[in-house]
Amino acid sequence: MKITGKELEKRAEEALKNCLSKIPFLRIEKTKKEADQNGVRPDLLITLRLPDRKMDLIVELKTSGQPRLARNAVNQLLRYRDKFPGAYGILIAPYISLRAAEICANSNIGYVDLAGNCRLSFGHVHIEQEGKPNPFSQKRELRSLYSPKAERVLRVLLNNPKKAWKTAELAKEANVSFGQVSNVKKLLNDREWIRTNTVGFVLIQPRELLNEWTENYSFRRNRVEDYYSLKNVAEIEADLAEAFNSKRLVYALTGFSGAARLAPVVKYQRVFAYVEGRDENLADLLGLKRVTSGANLSLLYPYDEGVFYGARALEGVKIASPVQIYLDVGSFRGRGEEAANQLLKQVIEPQW
Repeated sequence: MKITGKELEKRAEEALKNCLSKIPFLRIEKTKKEADQNGVRPDLLITLRLPDRKMDLIVELKTSGQPRLARNAVNQLLRYRDKFPGAYGILIAPYISLRAAEICANSNIGYVDLAGNCRLSFGHVHIEQEGKPNPFSQKRELRSLYSPKAERVLRVLLNNPKKAWKTAELAKEANVSFGQVSNVKKLLNDREWIRTNTVGFVLIQPRELLNEWTENYSFRRNRVEDYYSLKNVAEIEADLAEAFNSKRLVYALTGFSGAARLAPVVKYQRVFAYVEGRDENLADLLGLKRVTSGANLSLLYPYDEGVFYGARALEGVKIASPVQIYLDVGSFRGRGEEAANQLLKQVIEPQW
């Protein structure tokens, strides 16, 4: 749900008043929305009555509390403060991210969000409340950033850290449209996860991007077919590679199978492999039995061809990129998370 316009203004005023009501020695005298004589127009101008004086609160409203928008709001509030000496600036948005809250605090700007998080610090007043979850999850924005085509762009960025990209170059590398790259760029820029210069734009917060992607990812988006084989995992993987290569099928080991080749840390009893295209004779050729439980092989038919980006051959066997393996193996609690953490520490982070 996205709140804009009059609804945001109404709920923002209510949230601020609710926050201030916790202080017994102050009261709100008036709220103004019209421009002052100098033509300066804060979204809200609230006059407080304190025990010894009056004080103005100047409020900037934003429809999103992402860092870039928060920084813009802070700069605007600092400019307003020149017109309203002694006033205290406050940012209000549906939800203030942790990074946005830090930006406000560093400039001595207060913030309030509609989830109930706030930090106001002026005179003898200090109110701080955090940890309230985001009730405005902006599912549309997340769906846009983590759609199959958008993820192609993310894979390119994460697999090529430190590289500066032009839009056209990145679109070609990711096999998507210019518009798709521009949309992803805007969403990353709002989070302040990229930096733009004369050469292009470069990812500067890969950890934050990978963390959020992990929270919005599941390998179950692929079509998964589970099988059982009498052979051990090493034999299954070798047979798969031989069969895929002979049939010229695009494939890549992933999950535990991929992680074990890059950062071995846990024993595993189940093989995971992406394969493009379906061969009805494959199960018979490899002596596989389709099962609903007790599988030791899962074939993943990808939801998008982007999962193969960055795949490489290692000792004659193709594996997915470290980023893709991290996403897939991390979908499994316990040993999967342990394998993902080691992969991150030993392979992915050193590239950053």
